[in-house]
Amino acid sequence: MATVVSTASSPPTSNHSASEETTTSNWEYLRRSARKLEGDLDVRLSSYAKLSVFVFSLLSETGFSDKKGSTNDMQWKTLEMEIEILLVKLTEVNEDMSQWASATVVGATTAVMQRLTRHREILHELTQEFKRTKKNLLSVKEHAELLTSVRNDIHEHKSPSKIKSERNLLRERAAIHGGLTQIDEVIDQAEATRSALTAQRSAFGEIQGKLKLLKDKFPLILVTLGTDSNAIHQIIPHMLSNWILMSFSNAGAIKRKKSKDDIIVSAVVALCTLFLVAYWFAK
Repeated sequence: MATVVSTASSPPTSNHSASEETTTSNWEYLRRSARKLEGDLDVRLSSYAKLSVFVFSLLSETGFSDKKGSTNDMQWKTLEMEIEILLVKLTEVNEDMSQWASATVVGATTAVMQRLTRHREILHELTQEFKRTKKNLLSVKEHAELLTSVRNDIHEHKSPSKIKSERNLLRERAAIHGGLTQIDEVIDQAEATRSALTAQRSAFGEIQGKLKLLKDKFPLILVTLGTDSNAIHQIIPHMLSNWILMSFSNAGAIKRKKSKDDIIVSAVVALCTLFLVAYWFAK
């Protein structure tokens, strides 16, 4: 019976050993897969960083064109897709290792947990490096596009067609300025005409006031003529002319009287002078 028991109990021991070997082989397979993915990612990221430096120097010297931009975009997108796929695979392998460590007794050892933690740190570092390099590449592309836009604007500004267009605009501006100057001159002439008409209106107003004054001074004439407005219009100019002639005749009489007085004064002065001379000789 003892022999039977020992013989019956030997198969479970061999099955346990086989299970341990299978579990260990799974762990090693996952570790080899993780190391391989980490190496591939390291190579891809190194190429990705070199591409960013090369593209930055190239675009800084030659600028950004559609042909170069499409070629560089294709290279970027290809590398980015490869790196993203490798990161996804490495993340899955890390999750499988975490599940294996939590499901097996061996996974609970300190060495296994340290290796698992190290693989997680490497995954985090690779992910951060990829994000940082991708951000730098986007900054390089935006800088190159902005620089190319400025260069294109300068080239367009210096092009003959642009210069010709600016000359045409300057010519049109000069024509518009000349038209505005002529308009200003016409406005000045209109204002001068308006001022002259205003002065004439004031003069006519003064004449009308003087006529009214004459009408008030000679009411008897108006009574004699009656209410005939035509007769009034005929007699008033005649009265004005007579009044002017009288003024000139009075001025002439005053002038003649003044001349006569001057002659008398001169004669008196001459007589006094002769008297003094005669007195001086007699003495």
